[in-house]
Amino acid sequence: MDQTKRRANERKFEHWYDLPNGGRKYWYDVSGRIGWMARYVKEVDAQEETILFYQEIYNEQGELVEYHQKYPEDKRHKRLDED
Repeated sequence: MDQTKRRANERKFEHWYDLPNGGRKYWYDVSGRIGWMARYVKEVDAQEETILFYQEIYNEQGELVEYHQKYPEDKRHKRLDED
């Protein structure tokens, strides 16, 4: 495991927990101007290499309304009420 990357992730992301595969899931939240919130999530493997990075958007009721996978492939914003 890369301790330097782990310490950098721990500084950047406010929250994390260990995954069963030896990796970690990190996240931090950003409040929007109209009561919505964005959550940035990074999942890493046991060597602290990024395997997934995405953004979740929550409305003012705390409901997940949009999802945007950014890595390993940018799949653009997806509203969850779309077909």
